[in-house]
Amino acid sequence: MNQEDIIKIKAELDMPRSICLITHRNPDGDALGSSLAMKHFLEKFNQQVKVILPSEYPLNYAFMAGIDECHVYDLNQEECLSIIDKSDMIFCLDFNSLDRIDKIGLNVQESKAIKILIDHHLDPEPFADFVLSETSASSTCELVHKFIYLLEEEKKIDVTIAESILTGLITDTGSFKYNTNAYTYQVASDLKHRGVDDYGLQDKIYNCLSEKQLKLLGHSLANRMEIIPEYGAGIIALTKKDYIDYDIQRGDTEGIVNYLLMIKGIEVAAFIREQPTIVKLSLRSKGDISVQEIARNHFNGGGHKNASGGAAYAKLEDIVARFKNVLPKYVKRREL
Repeated sequence: MNQEDIIKIKAELDMPRSICLITHRNPDGDALGSSLAMKHFLEKFNQQVKVILPSEYPLNYAFMAGIDECHVYDLNQEECLSIIDKSDMIFCLDFNSLDRIDKIGLNVQESKAIKILIDHHLDPEPFADFVLSETSASSTCELVHKFIYLLEEEKKIDVTIAESILTGLITDTGSFKYNTNAYTYQVASDLKHRGVDDYGLQDKIYNCLSEKQLKLLGHSLANRMEIIPEYGAGIIALTKKDYIDYDIQRGDTEGIVNYLLMIKGIEVAAFIREQPTIVKLSLRSKGDISVQEIARNHFNGGGHKNASGGAAYAKLEDIVARFKNVLPKYVKRREL
């Protein structure tokens, strides 16, 4: 995004617009943070702004200001498609291809609205008129912060906007444990100076588990964890029966994959879930091991070098076996 692009965008925002913000299916902290931060920011220009989520959000983010105003496509398809059709501008946040927003993607593609993509994933599709894409960024929230500064509108960042941005930074970096860069900390410092209670925010995000979720975590670690020491890898695989027994709902499994990386010597983690019609994977790694390549090449997915996801229509045991079989292509075998 160059200076000429910024001038054109500023000119558009100087006029009243109907603006739609869209993020990816199964929204996480970065997707929600970037969408809500942009919503609050654009409303300061007296714009009419609406946020569309393809699916419902995890309940641990219910504290976020404005989240109850979001429109969920799965719950009201006609309303969401009407919003897109009537929009003058569409911001696409935290996704790089239209298939990440499912059926909404076709309406976005066909829309005559001005499209702005802000994202940090690899290889963005060329569907937007303006693009702010940096794979080195920790999060899309980091890029939303940069976007506001590029517009020279940083004075509009209040505590509400700052908290939304910091939510994405915290969650996409695992509380600043990975995927950071020097600018990430500059952004965090700026948000702290603007009055965000970072301790309180982390408490809201992470210290809100239910008894059911803690029991599920215990079950996952005690009964569903497998360690492959010769490749420094760990797997947790949940079955359909686990979903029934623990009444697993959206967001209940958030963060479980990260516990594998807490084990000394484990550098690759796979969290595999058997759902009614599909098996989903969350992959994490340390250092130079690219789970993004594993997800892209073998599980119809993608993401970041150290944090990716994928899915496949197959049996749970077949997906676990496939993951084990491809490990030697990406991880050097250790002498035990």
